[in-house]
Amino acid sequence: MSVEKLPTKYAATIQALSHEGRGVAKVNGKTVFIENALPGEEVTFKYLKKHSKYGEGISEHVANPSADRVEPFCPHFSICGGCSLQHMSQDAQLTLKQNVLLEQLTHFAQLVPEALLPPLMGPIYGYRRKARLGVRFVIKKNQILVGFHEKNGRYIADISSCPILDGAVSQLISPLKECLMQLTSYREIPQIELACGDEEKALVFRHLQPLSIIDQQLLIEFGKKYQAHIYLQPAGPKTTHRIWPTVGDEQLTYCFPRHQIELKFHPQDFIQVNAKINQQMVDRVLELLAVRAEDCILDLFCGLGNFTLPIAKYCQKMVGVEGDEVMVDRAQENAKHNQLPHTAFFKHDLTVSFQSAPFAKQAYNKVLLDPPRSGAREILADIAGLKPSLVVYISCNPATLARDAGELVHQHGFRLKSAGIMDMFPQTKHVESIAVFEAR
Repeated sequence: MSVEKLPTKYAATIQALSHEGRGVAKVNGKTVFIENALPGEEVTFKYLKKHSKYGEGISEHVANPSADRVEPFCPHFSICGGCSLQHMSQDAQLTLKQNVLLEQLTHFAQLVPEALLPPLMGPIYGYRRKARLGVRFVIKKNQILVGFHEKNGRYIADISSCPILDGAVSQLISPLKECLMQLTSYREIPQIELACGDEEKALVFRHLQPLSIIDQQLLIEFGKKYQAHIYLQPAGPKTTHRIWPTVGDEQLTYCFPRHQIELKFHPQDFIQVNAKINQQMVDRVLELLAVRAEDCILDLFCGLGNFTLPIAKYCQKMVGVEGDEVMVDRAQENAKHNQLPHTAFFKHDLTVSFQSAPFAKQAYNKVLLDPPRSGAREILADIAGLKPSLVVYISCNPATLARDAGELVHQHGFRLKSAGIMDMFPQTKHVESIAVFEAR
């Protein structure tokens, strides 16, 4: 990055949007990616960084606002890095995300889906039921900050609430600051993890030094007042334990009423953060898999059984595979809890081939997978070797989905029947998508 002195302000005409939702402009012959800027707008911006081949900036004034521009509903939008697209209408956000998916499929795989699925949409705020917030004491302000990192990533944003968080936990940010300031160990808590079930909410306090009995009691009183389960995490995740309530199940729950399924989860378990979209997503998977009573279906990267168990209600055999032993145990507990004996779960590292694994000896006619951002390249040949009639692929990274789609189609003989987006993270650049591959 250049250290040359930069002028305070520049003018630019926004020509396009990047995949991250930043405006793209040319300034003095160099591409600049500008936050809070939309195509067609004339903006005045300041540089945030200046690299040898491109620059990064943020707009400070818009002369002719785009028809897609809306007023951000969060007072902290200009500083907080939790979301970046609040200045863009929901329709424009959906168009951006759909274009990102289609462009990645074209660029990485030279593919166009035969059909485009309609986007799954839900609430645009108050949707996030799980989050990890940073905590920091700022000497100059003589206060504790609780929130997401600022847009520059260096500091914790000074916020009092967060409109994309579930309201049950968003309203706790200011009281949490006050509570933490009362602790003698207030400098020893760097992080709080929030999680909401359908009925309960939980707070997990990461602490670097043991908390005194008095400090623990203050947190317990906070939990009582705001009806929140209180957990402490003195070291790694395995050290997490609940201190309030002192009786009852330590797990939270969420349900799929339509399918009469209730899932239990620990506050630190991975779950889909948007409950409304998750409900729709499970229904869409059932529809796209065209689940029948005689089906034997394999669910890869199954987690705690979010898709496995609702699908198991409608097919002959359901097998889930997950690399995390804790999550496999949780899935087995959930299968038992929901009285689904025709399900089975296996632990296997899905970053390596599963060809010789015990579960691979069974026959499956359909496969579902929901891999991490890195995708599923290592097991695509194994999936193809099962000779399923359908593969439904859920993705949180359109680039790796496109890469894997290219291999499934060009190397393993599938066709890309359909694809579409699911707006799991409104107001952010994250793109959740789904694709259906059919055997030729």
